[in-house]
Amino acid sequence: MRRRYDVPGLAGAVAAGSSQERSSGIYAKYPSETRFLQRPDGRLAYNDVGQGPLVVMVPGLGDLRTEYRYLAPKLVTAGYRVVTLDLRGHGQSSVGWPDYTSAALGSDVVALVRHLDTRPAHLVGTSMGAAAVAWAAAEAPDLVGSLALIGPFVRDVPPASAFRAALQQLMMRVGFAGPWAPRAWGMAYASFHTRKPADFDAYRDALVANLREPGRLDAVKGMIFASKSDVEARLAEVRAPTLVVMGEADPDFADPRAEAETVARLLRGTVHMVPGAGHYPHVEVPDDVAPTLLRFLGAREGM
Repeated sequence: MRRRYDVPGLAGAVAAGSSQERSSGIYAKYPSETRFLQRPDGRLAYNDVGQGPLVVMVPGLGDLRTEYRYLAPKLVTAGYRVVTLDLRGHGQSSVGWPDYTSAALGSDVVALVRHLDTRPAHLVGTSMGAAAVAWAAAEAPDLVGSLALIGPFVRDVPPASAFRAALQQLMMRVGFAGPWAPRAWGMAYASFHTRKPADFDAYRDALVANLREPGRLDAVKGMIFASKSDVEARLAEVRAPTLVVMGEADPDFADPRAEAETVARLLRGTVHMVPGAGHYPHVEVPDDVAPTLLRFLGAREGM
């Protein structure tokens, strides 16, 4: 029986499962047993909470399934079954995967939805997680009821200038070249937020600690340098209703509104801009994002 919860965040929830699955840090407060899906090249960790229409939530690269710690409880309380996934190589998913492209991540999402055997699923993805769910919607349209893409990287976004592109590449390669890499990611992660939640410092520390585990950083680097051309080429195949959520101050895009509108046009979707928010509007301003997402899902489900 999947446990339900009605708290505004994950604080105070107690994890079930083995002592190994109740690992220290953020997972110690996750409100359900950690489950695993075996794939040909490794296994994926996920949580399954609530009852009702299925919503699968996929975090961005360098983050964990607890990225949705503010948004997921609101969906469960509203009557949805919410499954949150750790990307391959991240969190409690295994390391050593041979492929970190959007297509590979998307194939994990398809496999998970098929394993859960509840369709259609509503897919939510952030950043590169948005690329994964968009690819999944193109690959298996019969499995997907809708898409919600948050700060989506679903195409190779042209840089503002050749100089800026070269500088970004240099910074990434140097930043991830030594033992300081996990800490460098923690600093970069802070810059993606314009508003930091109360638990930000502890949460970032947990991310950095996770990246210090052998093999974790390889996954992050593999995703950072992976082209999005594999998913961009398939956007025209997506038939699911799509909502694009973008922070108006998202630092990852030279013009966040223009990028959101471009993605929405390519997917025949709608845009919701979140005033003042950065790359994680669902963490920074959950009371803005959650009602918008619930209205979008409710229109699909008649709720």
